[in-house]
Amino acid sequence: MSQVLKTVVARQRMLLHGRLATLLGRLVEPCRAHWCDREELERILMAALPGLVSCKYLYVLDQDARQLTANVSPQGLLSEHIGRDRRERPYLTEALAGARFSLSPVYISRNARRPSLTAIQRIEDEAGRLLGFLGADFDLRELPLTRELYTQPGQWIQLKGDPAIRGGLFNQERVESLMDQRIDEILDLIVELIAAHGVFHGKLHFSSSRATLWLIEDPYRFRLLDYEDLADPGICLAYTRHPYPKDAAIALNHVSEVFRTFKALRFMDETIYLRSGSLNIFNGIVGLNFSCDGSHYMPWDDFLDKSLAFWLGTGERCALDGARL
Repeated sequence: MSQVLKTVVARQRMLLHGRLATLLGRLVEPCRAHWCDREELERILMAALPGLVSCKYLYVLDQDARQLTANVSPQGLLSEHIGRDRRERPYLTEALAGARFSLSPVYISRNARRPSLTAIQRIEDEAGRLLGFLGADFDLRELPLTRELYTQPGQWIQLKGDPAIRGGLFNQERVESLMDQRIDEILDLIVELIAAHGVFHGKLHFSSSRATLWLIEDPYRFRLLDYEDLADPGICLAYTRHPYPKDAAIALNHVSEVFRTFKALRFMDETIYLRSGSLNIFNGIVGLNFSCDGSHYMPWDDFLDKSLAFWLGTGERCALDGARL
């Protein structure tokens, strides 16, 4: 997980921790007052459940993490869980170690097989001796989080590919594809579709002579074009006119530079060469996949700043598969 993504997740956990600690903390005193009465404990939990938005189950455990009550759910009491031993469940680790309140990492639930988390509140008597625990299970998709949209950071990311491909790299060489034979015309066509027909993300698969395109007017479905499509400029008639977006992260005059650089990388070497290249004009990220199966994602201006010598230089060759010498 990237550091930026970790920060977003940590912020959400902090908000949840504070909110749930307060809500479950309010139940400590009423549960303690009726500790030996299972039916009364279940009534307390049933009354509290509507205030715990999206809570799937509430339950009380004894000091050995054996369940004292039924699972209290929006559908009623699930009595088959009485006596269930939860001691080995990972969400109880912190509570059994003495934490007053703990919020588990996200895990895949046993029954629904969905991302879930569990909050555990420690319950003690007036003298501070452990009585047991109050547990609350939540389905992650139903939690009322802030859910701000995660934004991919605009930085260069390098990823290693299949070790089997990298290991045999110097036993292979580029085979001319159909796209290679008409690459100038095809690149011009893709640039035109981006400039005037609403394509905001285009990926060229040079080795297999195809392209995948995403359109502003229909962003949830991609279009797959084969070589026959790409070799015919008349396909522009199948796409409505759409002006180049003003909020694109890359200026239109640089779009053709990106695709021309794809061509240079495709033919730069018979062993190390570009297999596929993509551009998203809204985040300005260029995607590259090389013959060694290494992948790169980088801002368009960083991409254009690199010369072929960078990609083929002795000290930089390993950058193609995600590692530096």
